Amino acid sequence: MHFTYEELAIAKSVDLCQVAARLGYTVERVGRYHTLKEMDSIRIYSRTHWFRWSRIYDKGENGGSQIDFLKVFAGMEVKEAVFWLLDFVGYRGSENEERIKHQIVMKKEERQKEFLLPEASPNNHYLYRYLHKSRCVSMDVIDYFVKVGLIYESRPYHNIVFKGNDKDGNTRFASMRGVFDSEGKSFKCDVTGNDKNYGFNVVNEVSTMVVVFEAAIDLMSYMDAYRDFETNKLALGMLSDAPLQTFLKEHPKIRTIRYCLDNDEPGRAAAKQLCRKYEMMGYQVFDSPPPANYKDYNEWLVAVKTDLVICEAEMNRK
Repeated sequence: MHFTYEELAIAKSVDLCQVAARLGYTVERVGRYHTLKEMDSIRIYSRTHWFRWSRIYDKGENGGSQIDFLKVFAGMEVKEAVFWLLDFVGYRGSENEERIKHQIVMKKEERQKEFLLPEASPNNHYLYRYLHKSRCVSMDVIDYFVKVGLIYESRPYHNIVFKGNDKDGNTRFASMRGVFDSEGKSFKCDVTGNDKNYGFNVVNEVSTMVVVFEAAIDLMSYMDAYRDFETNKLALGMLSDAPLQTFLKEHPKIRTIRYCLDNDEPGRAAAKQLCRKYEMMGYQVFDSPPPANYKDYNEWLVAVKTDLVICEAEMNRK
């Protein structure tokens, strides 16, 4: 189906702040633009177009129209996004209301894809080499995650697969991370069909604390640095707290939350907001960012271990 010029013009004139609010985001005005309480790196200009400053150097998925917003934050395809916007403003042009709703349902059904984990490689050779050599994670920590089945190496591209399980041990979420960084850029993506209400996590039913990170490798780095094999841990994979909400529902004994989000502006803003939110919900909360001058826990771990190697080499030369 093709949209008319009038229909596309109407879709691109919809108030983007209202669209974001309908999707569940809290819209806040800051000077001449609007932002989202949950992601303050988002800038909404003139209520019709947006930009994501946390991905300023990335290509794609970092700005655009209302249609682009629905593609990125609601997982819609272009046609579905246009139908959604027309329906949102009650458009009654060449398509009647029932036709529009029917098309939306059909597109959603087409979009639903089965969640299938990538095929496992015969061994985890590249996984160990990358996490240990490039990210300085100790072998025993890597062994732990491999042994409990939370990470593995996929084939044919040797990506690391990070699995997010529910309370019954069923994998509901998975993300992949490439092991061949090119010019500082790396391959990262979520596995198609996953449930973003879950995140990469480590469970210890005895512990009443959960330590929260943005990324899986930061979680592993913290575990290595502090030799912490006791607490519950969760990597959000983003700055939205949907995975945390699910984790707390599935593990009601947890009473303390320690946030170890990044030291950049979005991470610090999210930590402040989440600490306030969950403290009001009755949890004991702590904000525990990486040491100053380090963006995340892995950057800190790499720096510390690199310095130790240099010091040991200098001592051996004496």
